[in-house]
Parts: sequence; structure tokens; C-alpha cells
Amino acid sequence: MSQNSHRTKVSRMTLLALLVAVLIVLAYVNIPMPFGLSITFNMIPVAIAAMAMGIPGGMIIGGAFGLISFLQCYGIFGVSGMGVALVTANPGFGFACLMFVQRFVSRVLVGLLAALVFRAMKRTKAPLYVQGLVTGFCSAFFNTLFFMSLLVILFGTTEYMQNAMAGRGILAYIVASVGINAVVEMAVAAVVTGAVGTALKKARLL
Repeated sequence: MSQNSHRTKVSRMTLLALLVAVLIVLAYVNIPMPFGLSITFNMIPVAIAAMAMGIPGGMIIGGAFGLISFLQCYGIFGVSGMGVALVTANPGFGFACLMFVQRFVSRVLVGLLAALVFRAMKRTKAPLYVQGLVTGFCSAFFNTLFFMSLLVILFGTTEYMQNAMAGRGILAYIVASVGINAVVEMAVAAVVTGAVGTALKKARLL
């Protein structure tokens, strides 16, 4: 292994460790919203990893985000109000597996898709900031799409979700639940990812 290759590998490992640390900090930085949901910016590290390290980086940091999110259902790395309520009412192993799919597997998939979006954006020859902006936006969008879709599909018949939906249709519930959340998360993820991507380029990590 050449010295440059070794240096690149060490730099990427360092960046991965840093992004995991950022995820842990962000796990405690949530803005509570109605229906047990919250505004979170955890997709930003996932988008950054996807830009800097492609599919492997996106999936690793996406998985780290998903694992932290899953553990929050059990009061570890902060608390997910909705997650705690769901697992408290349904403490069985099978239900935990469904929660793992919703929280972990979906975020790994988001990391994969974020890397593919960035790869596609690179082919457009758009400015790097725009590439990062689109990647960050799509990461937050995919996260909301998968999280809410699986929430309704896997847990829509539970008493907690029936009470939260309060007789509304699925689409009406989703719009009411994540309207403000989604807009804020996508906008912040887009702006920050674009800026960080530019900084990583200057640091020769991109």
C-alpha cells in the first residue's frame, strides 16, 4: 500500500469516526413536534458520508444512524417518544424486529440512495455546492418517506397509531405529522451538506 493510499484510508476512517460522534451528539438534539415526532438533523452526516466515501460510507453512517434511532426506542442515546410508546405497548421480540426494520434497515437504504444521488449529480457537472445541496435534500426526503411509510405499514393497526391518526386517512395523518418537520429537515440538510461538501473538497477528502 502506497503512502498516499494509506493516508487516504486513515483520513476516511477518521471521518467515519467523526461522523458517528456527530450522530451521537445529534441524537440528543431534537426539536419535539406533535404526534411523538421531532425535527432531527441526523441525515446530514449520512449525506456527507455518501459524498465523501460513496456507497460504503453512506450505508455505514446510515446504519449508525438507524442503530442509534432503534436504541432510542429503549431509552439509549436519548429517547424517541413514539418509539418508547410503541415498544412499551408491544414488548415482544417480533415487534422489536419490525421496529429494527423501520429504524435501521430503512436508514441503510437511505445511505445507499444518497450515494447514488451524489454519483448521478457528479455526472451533471453542476457546482459541488449544488451537488451537495441536492444530495442533502434527497437524504432527508428519503428518510422521511421511508420512516413514515414503514410506520404506517408496520404499525398502523396498533392502538398507539390508531389514536394518533384519530380517524384521519393515511395521507392526511402523514401530512399533518411531518409537514413542518420535513420542510425544515430538508432545507437544513440541503444547505449544510452543500457547505460541508465544499469544505471537504478543499480538505481533499472529496
